Amino acid sequence: MQLVLELNLLNSTVGKGKLIKFAELETFDHVFEATYGKLKGSDFHLKGKWHKSYFNNNHPIIVELGCGKGEYTVELAKLFPNKNFIGIDIKGARMWKGAKQSFEQGLKNVAFIRTNIELSGLFFQTNEVDEIWLTFPDPQMKSTRKRLTATNFIQNYRQFLKNRGIIHLKTDSNFQYQYTLAMVNENGFKIVSNTNNLYESEILDDILNIKTFYEKQWLARGILIKYLSFEMNDKIPLTEPLVDIEKDEYRSFGRSARDL
Repeated sequence: MQLVLELNLLNSTVGKGKLIKFAELETFDHVFEATYGKLKGSDFHLKGKWHKSYFNNNHPIIVELGCGKGEYTVELAKLFPNKNFIGIDIKGARMWKGAKQSFEQGLKNVAFIRTNIELSGLFFQTNEVDEIWLTFPDPQMKSTRKRLTATNFIQNYRQFLKNRGIIHLKTDSNFQYQYTLAMVNENGFKIVSNTNNLYESEILDDILNIKTFYEKQWLARGILIKYLSFEMNDKIPLTEPLVDIEKDEYRSFGRSARDL
C-alpha cells in the first residue's frame, strides 16, 4: 500500500511538472505550438516568411527534427550566431528545457515548434531550409515508414530542403546507421561524412562533440556513436533499399528518463 501511495504521488508530481512546463512554454515568444488539430491541414503562418517576419535576416536556416530537449538546437545557435536554428518535436515537456535555456541566454537565432515531424512540410517553403539535423531518432526497427531517414520522409524533406542541402544523422543505433547508409547508397546521395565510431574518428569537431542527454547515457554504457551526413538531390526518384539489417541487441532508454 505504501508503494502504491508513493507511485501515485510521483505520478501526480510528474503530471504537475509537465503542466507547469507547458504553461511556461506558452509565455515564450520563440515557441510555437502548431499540431495537426490547430493547423487543420493549412500551412503555418510563417511558411516562406521565416527570414523576413521572424529572424529579420537572410542567414541560413537549420532545422533539428525530433529535437528532444533541444540540446543541439541551442548549442549550435551559440556556436553560430550568423545562422538560424529551429527545433521541432511533439513532446513539449522535453522541448521546455531548450526553450527555457535559449530564452534565458537571450538567443535571438532560435525558435521551437511543437508539432509532428510528418507535418514539417507545412512549416517551410521550397528551398527555405539549408540543413537538417536528426539527433538520435527512434530507429523504428519494425516499421520502415516511421524511420526519419526512410524514403517517404526524405521525400517530405525535399519539399523545403535546398538541393545539395545537408542532412545530418547522429545515432547510437547501428540498425538506424546501416539502414540510412543503405538508403543513401541506393539513391546515389553524395556522402559528406561517415563514421561508425564518432569519438575515435578524425571528423570529430565542436559541432559533433555536442552531447545530448540521452547520448551521454549511451556513451556511459559503452555504445559507439555513429554519424552520417549527405547531400540532398531533388532530381532523382527515390527507391527504398532492399536490405536485411541486424537489429540492435539493446533497448533504448525510456523516453520518460529525466535529468537529475
